Amino acid sequence: MDGTHVSTGRGFVVNRYPDISDHGLIGDLQTAALVSGDGTVDWWCCPRFDSPSVFAALLDADRGGYFRIAPDTVNCVSRQLYLPDTGMLITRFMTPEGVGEVVDFMPIAGAVATDRHRLVRMMRTVRGTMRFTIDIRPRFDYGRAPHKLDLSSDGAVFAADGLELTVHPVGVAEHDRDLQRDGDDLHMARTLREGQIAGVVLESMGGRPTRLPVAELERLGADTARYWRDWVNASTYRGRWRETVARSAITLKLLTYAPTGAPVAAPTAGLPELTGGERNWDYRYTWIRDGSFSVRALLGLGYVEEAAAFGGWLRDRTVESSGTGSGPLKIMYRVDGSSDLTEETLEHFEGWRGSRPVRIGNDAADQLQLDVYGEALDALHRADSQGQGMAYQGWMSIARIIDWLCEHWDQPEEGIWETRGGRKDFTYGRFQSWVAFDRAIRLAVDRGRPGEIARWATERDNIYRQIMSRAWNPDTASFTQHYGSDVLDAALLLMPQLGFIAPTDPMWLSTLDAIDRELVSDSLVYRYNPAASPDGLRGHEGTFSLCTFWYVDALAEAGRLTEARLVLDKMLTYANPLGLYAEEIGLTGEQLGNFPQAFSHLSLINTAIRLNHRLDHGVTTTVA
Repeated sequence: MDGTHVSTGRGFVVNRYPDISDHGLIGDLQTAALVSGDGTVDWWCCPRFDSPSVFAALLDADRGGYFRIAPDTVNCVSRQLYLPDTGMLITRFMTPEGVGEVVDFMPIAGAVATDRHRLVRMMRTVRGTMRFTIDIRPRFDYGRAPHKLDLSSDGAVFAADGLELTVHPVGVAEHDRDLQRDGDDLHMARTLREGQIAGVVLESMGGRPTRLPVAELERLGADTARYWRDWVNASTYRGRWRETVARSAITLKLLTYAPTGAPVAAPTAGLPELTGGERNWDYRYTWIRDGSFSVRALLGLGYVEEAAAFGGWLRDRTVESSGTGSGPLKIMYRVDGSSDLTEETLEHFEGWRGSRPVRIGNDAADQLQLDVYGEALDALHRADSQGQGMAYQGWMSIARIIDWLCEHWDQPEEGIWETRGGRKDFTYGRFQSWVAFDRAIRLAVDRGRPGEIARWATERDNIYRQIMSRAWNPDTASFTQHYGSDVLDAALLLMPQLGFIAPTDPMWLSTLDAIDRELVSDSLVYRYNPAASPDGLRGHEGTFSLCTFWYVDALAEAGRLTEARLVLDKMLTYANPLGLYAEEIGLTGEQLGNFPQAFSHLSLINTAIRLNHRLDHGVTTTVA
């Protein structure tokens, strides 16, 4: 964020609802927080991504709660950056009196699930003098649970049912009574001269408060920076756009729950796809689709351990599959693999800039989306081809799922975009069912595994013939979103990439031309036209960042390399100053939807890897 703010009492005036893009992400691989450009933590759920919120001013400025550190001065300009090659965020404040910084990070929690998490906020003045004001106003359980404040000279404890947050001040106090009660909230202030450091550590289940020395803060920072730099340095990517790819990789890592290896779609809930609209979903869960696509990105960067962790999580879901009405696999789960995602509305929250309803949970979890089987099998095949192996029980579970798909692929479903306008014969679901059979056959034949291979091949071929005869619309000269439709769908951009059709097939090139005309706006791509394909929801939406990256891939595979590179370079200009993307981009370049979005970042990684290879070796080479 770049902007000027005027002081009114405590600190400078802040935006009631900052832009969605005006945030950085920090996390400890089990939970994550958003920090706005004015120094406010306005979103944090604890102890997990999908836990109830502690700070949620992002969704209700009055009832949501926040943790703000800002200068108590006038005419302040703030800017944000990441400490290079880390997940540590720096917010810089520039004033007539001096320049100060707040360094935000969370020490890595590790691969064992824990209720102990630390939000570290280190203040320092780098030029002149700065007086920082600190306000901590938690609102537990999405602002529904009251809390009490236990204040002492050494710190404070916020207590609500089931959760305690301990405030550990860092550095020497100006006087003995530097902690001030504001009802059941807390206010502090620190005046720092050039070179001085202070801070606050907010710890869940942290016990008694303790004043920590600055040296402890610096140690935590050094350890956290070392973790991130070691992790980034393990990447095998050496191509173009290296810094951009590294930032997306760090973001994807920050969105992954380390105890299970499951990535969440985004750390937030309720951020709108249209300001003031109703397309406001909870994305703090693991979609089979998103996680499966992440396997390619992780393997492409050399992160075999992370890809294997998600592969294990995915195989666990196949083993425990119960064959419900939505199929053996649900489309999404909580990060621990549980499937209770009952949707509810937070009626007391006004929503970001009035965007209501604010939903938590996600009823789409019970939809039938046949494409998840293709995405899951493609991910497992990629992992298997990298030598990660598959146990007997895991393979037999997959074989049972493919046997189920033999009986159920030819039926209407809700589709990849989780529309709420009724089931249809979506082409993408059929095409991904073809992928599921194709990859299952390869997994069986290449490794000598048992299975009904002849039956699977028959169904695979039936799907191919059906798509070619029923999904093709001669009037539009393109494959369409669902049978009997003239609506285009950007999801079909994956058809050549996953081997269903040759990228230079005349039918595909004609489809790509139609997408160029109907869904592309100055390089940005809409996923479909809601007006032409009613999806059961009011309003419109922005362009879908994931689809733009898929479009780059399709252009490159069709031999349009110069155009592909230009589209990617244009797309990179739409990132926020930190290199982060939400789900969608609005008409004037604003970020829309939950933020940051794993789908956007994993597809950026995949596209950068593939395009870099093609630019180096030409369009006729095979890209994994």
